[in-house]
Amino acid sequence: MHDSTTRPRPTDHAFLRPAMLGGATEPTYGGTLSFMRRMLSRDLDEVDAVVWGIPFDSAVSNRSGARFGPQAIRRASAIFDGDPNYPFGFDIFEQLAVVDYGDCSLDYGRPQDAREMIEAQAGAILDAGCHLFTLGGDHFVTWPLLRAHAERFGPLALVQFDAHQDTWHGEDSDRVDHGAFVAWAVREGVIDPARSIQIGIRTHAPEDCGLEILYGHDIDRLGIAGVLDRIEARVGDARAYMTFDIDCLDPAFAPGTGTPVSGGLTTREMIALLTGLSEIDFVGGDVVEVAPAYDHADITAIAASTVAQSYLGLLAARRRRG
Repeated sequence: MHDSTTRPRPTDHAFLRPAMLGGATEPTYGGTLSFMRRMLSRDLDEVDAVVWGIPFDSAVSNRSGARFGPQAIRRASAIFDGDPNYPFGFDIFEQLAVVDYGDCSLDYGRPQDAREMIEAQAGAILDAGCHLFTLGGDHFVTWPLLRAHAERFGPLALVQFDAHQDTWHGEDSDRVDHGAFVAWAVREGVIDPARSIQIGIRTHAPEDCGLEILYGHDIDRLGIAGVLDRIEARVGDARAYMTFDIDCLDPAFAPGTGTPVSGGLTTREMIALLTGLSEIDFVGGDVVEVAPAYDHADITAIAASTVAQSYLGLLAARRRRG
């Protein structure tokens, strides 16, 4: 017989957890992996939010490998469940019902079909009434995600954390390109540039498409509080979509990415900015461009899983506030 001190701890919460709500209790180093030990499910009844992966990197202009990003982020996320989540101080899954929906279905031999496939599958999740947070994949995947959200919520304010403006090749919407989605989204009216802002930019593109830009050095000049004020002033009460390209971080904090650029955010600054966005009305978000083949000790994957955890924490905190 086993008493309470010797009874084995339950494992494989990804498909054996007794209830959708609440944290897990299994060891961080074992068990079937899902994002933060959420239930792996495509049953969206009574689900508040969905975490979903898009293993796609056929649009990169430099180093490939972001197709392995969703796997790496899920693996790294195992360390975050089971305790009160920092910096919120409570289990973000106490009241927020979240499932891991698995990955988008794609044909690797037909990258030109990826936009329609992603958009359709994302739309089905949104039509079920769920909030969607996506694990990329390269930054091309944000284009069909924006289209799917805008179709249901109208033109969106974009809050983009990135080293790059992604406004190249705006005249050629047939391209499969991870550096063009902002230009396409502005031209098609998917985002409202007057309510949109880019944070951490450390490169120059031919045009800004009307978005406000906070460069990497502006973080030092304004400070965290000043950056948050600029974001809130720009977005206002508009419905917003957040996209976080992991190369917004300095390569010291995110070496595992396709196009690293020096001078970026620290992970401490990242957490402070993300968790300070409690007044923004987000309707969806993503974290992209994690390429684990170039990572070391899961540094980049841990940072990306922290982005996802922080975003879900914002949703949970809003629910707790009523």
